[in-house]
Amino acid sequence: MTLRRVLGATALTLLPTLALAEPITLTDIAGRKVTLDGPADRVILGEGRQIFFAAVLDGEDPFQRVVGWRDDLLQASPESYALYAEKFPQIADIPTFGGFKDGTFDIEQAVALDPDVMILNLEAKAATDEAGYEEKLAKVGIPIVYVDFREEPFVHTSQSMQIIGEIFGKEDRAAEFNAFYDAQIARVTDVIDAQTNLDRPLVFVERAGGYSEDCCMSFGNANFGTFLELAGGENMAGPFIPGTFGTINAEQIIASNPDQIIVTGGNWEAYVPGGDWVGVGPGSDEAEARTKLAALMQRPGFTGVKAVENSQVHAIWHQFYNNPYSFVAVQQLAKWIHPELFPDLDPEATLAELHARFLPIDYHPGYWVSLNASDK
Repeated sequence: MTLRRVLGATALTLLPTLALAEPITLTDIAGRKVTLDGPADRVILGEGRQIFFAAVLDGEDPFQRVVGWRDDLLQASPESYALYAEKFPQIADIPTFGGFKDGTFDIEQAVALDPDVMILNLEAKAATDEAGYEEKLAKVGIPIVYVDFREEPFVHTSQSMQIIGEIFGKEDRAAEFNAFYDAQIARVTDVIDAQTNLDRPLVFVERAGGYSEDCCMSFGNANFGTFLELAGGENMAGPFIPGTFGTINAEQIIASNPDQIIVTGGNWEAYVPGGDWVGVGPGSDEAEARTKLAALMQRPGFTGVKAVENSQVHAIWHQFYNNPYSFVAVQQLAKWIHPELFPDLDPEATLAELHARFLPIDYHPGYWVSLNASDK
């Protein structure tokens, strides 16, 4: 038991009339039963990018219960960090720590932060199991709860938001968001499902194009592969990548000759200074992003490909792949892949509504770009 919990227990013996919070027992995405003393006041986020869900639930101050987080938001999405830092400058004082997969997580630091719970993404579970973190943290009264917005986002997002809503004591807010999420997905899936002879264009999604000189990272039939399926496309990389992520060689892109190419991008200056990545994201420079996207299409695996010849080439914010806002990406993909089916669908307006209804920061466009400037 931590010092704070010891002191709390002592206070309760002295003040018997003080109301006790009801314990919370929930089942996380990994299928584990987890019990908390009550809604968590002190939370460690296993990724800085988990602030994307905290912002939905704790809209007035998404950092009010965050006592520690992984140091990835500033590097992976500096524009997002800047927007939150401008309104909540206290984020600079939140202790940061390394990752589980790379072995830089400091368990002693986590214990010193005295959290009520640690929220981890499901993909971290293998590393936590190998290192025995669950057992080590359980011994000092710190439970781990797993959520998932990346491995199976359209299976687990609503469930994950419900779980976090329970942890935060914000069940109603989570339910409101989930209703919005489901309604926005249905605006695409209802139309796609109603087609009796749907022609699915062949689409290649390059994961983090320009992040490295190698060609080319992509997605199997999960994550952005699922985004494509829901949006009415056929994932070119699906038959060649058995898992969520993998690599496609340049020769295969030429041989498959996709109808459209979609590159996920972001500002990765911290990781790859001066890299060829396409810096889409909140407030990005659309002209610069389009120039960098065009340059990527000059690589050997893309010259002469149907999508490039027809200017059916797009870039979209990479971080949609791992947060609760993935429904916006599905809408934009549907708009690109089947413009004839979605003349009135406006993903830009959807993203603006998401900010207005659920997020504490203003909306700044720039999350996607196309080689054809008129192709929004």
